[in-house]
Amino acid sequence: MNIALIIAGGSGHRMQQEIPKQFLNVNDKPIIVYTLEVFQSHPDVDEIGVVCIEGWHDILRAYARQYKIDKLTWIVPGGKNGQDSIRNGVFEAESRYKPEDILLIHDAIRPLVSHEIISDCIVQCRQYGSAITVTPCNTAVLRKTTQTASEEVVPRDQLAMTQTPQAFPIGKLADIHRKALERGITNSVANCTLMIEMGQEVHFSVGAETNIKLTTPDDLKIFKALLSLGGRE
Repeated sequence: MNIALIIAGGSGHRMQQEIPKQFLNVNDKPIIVYTLEVFQSHPDVDEIGVVCIEGWHDILRAYARQYKIDKLTWIVPGGKNGQDSIRNGVFEAESRYKPEDILLIHDAIRPLVSHEIISDCIVQCRQYGSAITVTPCNTAVLRKTTQTASEEVVPRDQLAMTQTPQAFPIGKLADIHRKALERGITNSVANCTLMIEMGQEVHFSVGAETNIKLTTPDDLKIFKALLSLGGRE
């Protein structure tokens, strides 16, 4: 089985809104629904779980009924940080599925993920045991010498810009999260960084520049513009 784990546990202060950014309405539809619809319509995604911010579980279930997201089968609460939230979802998935089943972990606030991105992530994970959605680094990158200056260029051909989904067999990922807790690693910024911090190699799958993460008000403007161009409703 292939299970999508949608991470919607954050409050999104940088969006400067009173409600969590994943529940903001764009064209009369919550952002998280755009995300869920892509996984709902993907033929190779069997079920969906969501890590959801406290107080919004019933609202999410209501949206799932309204928009016919019937692959959504379970919801768990978020944690005190990203790693904690993801671990909640991973451990819940471990209790429900087989160790070899694939878990595709995806940010709720990446609503323009495509079927092609999801498919390649599944294929690469099946082949290599992990799949991190990435795009090439197409800009000059400088390493800070101080907070206001630099004397060093980081070669961009050595860099990959990570996105989600990030996919792993459930058993492997759950074991890594347990071992990370034992080692006191509790605030890694993503699954790919946690894997590397734990001495694991990760493999790439193909992302896209349009697979943007909605973090700031400017990102929201870009999302609205891309919707108008792409025709998703």
